[in-house]
Amino acid sequence: MKHSAAEIIREYGPFAGVDAVHGVSWDGQHVWFASGEKLNALDPASGETVRSIDVSADAGTAFDGEHLFQIAADRIQKIDPKTGRVLHTIPAPGSSDSGLTWAEGTLWVGEYRDRKIHQIDPETGKILRTLESNRFVTGVTWVEGALWHGTWEGDESELRRVDPATGDVLESVTMPAGVGVSGLESDGADQFFCGGGGSGKVRAVRRPK
Repeated sequence: MKHSAAEIIREYGPFAGVDAVHGVSWDGQHVWFASGEKLNALDPASGETVRSIDVSADAGTAFDGEHLFQIAADRIQKIDPKTGRVLHTIPAPGSSDSGLTWAEGTLWVGEYRDRKIHQIDPETGKILRTLESNRFVTGVTWVEGALWHGTWEGDESELRRVDPATGDVLESVTMPAGVGVSGLESDGADQFFCGGGGSGKVRAVRRPK
């Protein structure tokens, strides 16, 4: 298994009126981050928040190329980012769902306390596959066919690449002590965006080659 230390490229925030950053997603232009009562669009070039949507947003966020998906307690809401309207709601698979990402027509959900990752049907919420982890699972993301998730226990946080068939850990990237990862999303290229939980920050971390 490969080990490396995280290289934090940039920190964004803290942001006015934001106590904590939960889920993060990337729409190709903006980083969307969940802050409890709002979904916020961050311009990663300027570091400014350019707009927000009033919607319950206490955990993972995903983007399917057209719509945002947001965990809100025991459900997952599909949102039109242009209007902010909730278009569809499905049940969330677990009792402590945290991370959320979109990959090839399905949603992947990190379940924090139960240390699992579920692949679910975005229309019905039906669980298609479940992977086990030996750490608390926070954010989840796919990039170039690889499944990554964040972990956060106590003072320690890391990014892990896992085998999507078995859940075996293939690579681990350790965050600095005291720097937690709540949400996680790849920009599809060479960096991850990481939600920083109660720090109120979003961090860009270089993806190891």
